[in-house]
Amino acid sequence: MHVRRIGNTTVSAVGLGAMPLSIEHRPNETQAIATVHAALDAGVTLIDTADSYHWHADEAGHNELLIARALARYGGDASGVLVATKGSRTRPGDGSWGVSGRPEHLKRAAEASASRLGVEAIGLYQLHKPDPAVPWADSVGALRQLLDAGTIRAAGISNVTCAQIREAHAILGDGLVSVQNQYSPAVRDSEPELQLSTELGLAFLPWSPLGGISRSSLDGPSGPASAGTAFHRIAAERGVSAQQIALAWLLARSPAVIPVPGASRPASIQDSAQAAQLRLSTAELTQLEAALPS
Repeated sequence: MHVRRIGNTTVSAVGLGAMPLSIEHRPNETQAIATVHAALDAGVTLIDTADSYHWHADEAGHNELLIARALARYGGDASGVLVATKGSRTRPGDGSWGVSGRPEHLKRAAEASASRLGVEAIGLYQLHKPDPAVPWADSVGALRQLLDAGTIRAAGISNVTCAQIREAHAILGDGLVSVQNQYSPAVRDSEPELQLSTELGLAFLPWSPLGGISRSSLDGPSGPASAGTAFHRIAAERGVSAQQIALAWLLARSPAVIPVPGASRPASIQDSAQAAQLRLSTAELTQLEAALPS
């Protein structure tokens, strides 16, 4: 598995997005844990979770607890795995998503996440989404306090603008190590944020990285998935999946990119992990760029 860096930590170039293991349409626990173990067997050392990755109102932290159990039951060495979690999103249990960026909420949420993960300090804690009702500097200031208190070792921000990245960087300095925005062949609105992250030395973790190639967990089983794209044609020529081509394309966008594709089956993450070894030619990248929607 090829590697990339998040701050001072080396991780696999492709991570595991664990959300599908805990939200609606989730697999049973046996399959969920098998999926995590398959990721580890494939060399994945970055697992992306959040306290809001759950289905019902009374099971906040479901995904974090699941990841902790999966790591504890793994037969190999999981000491090098970075579990990155997030706080500020809320789920009342009716299928909707809320947000709370109040400093007191973020501090309590981080402490609860550390407890569920069974760690003294969270390796990477990300502010899941800005709260329009709370000044951005106040929310980011809570991350600064968590860093200073040793509750978290590194901080990240998600679903943010360039201005918010710059403000967070000014507040957190080297404590800010990552940005996690939606980015995929179908959704490239965060191109400026990707470029800024690269300039600042921040890892860029695209969420829903297979948009336009396969369904996101947020779409549900009826969501659309494209077929017959340039990604599919090159995949057929290479004898690999279109998902691998999409992830390889993302990795070629910048050395800062570390995709975290979701998976709910062992075969899915095993396939995605192989993209880290795939190198697209200049001609292939040109074909893909020419075919992308404007």
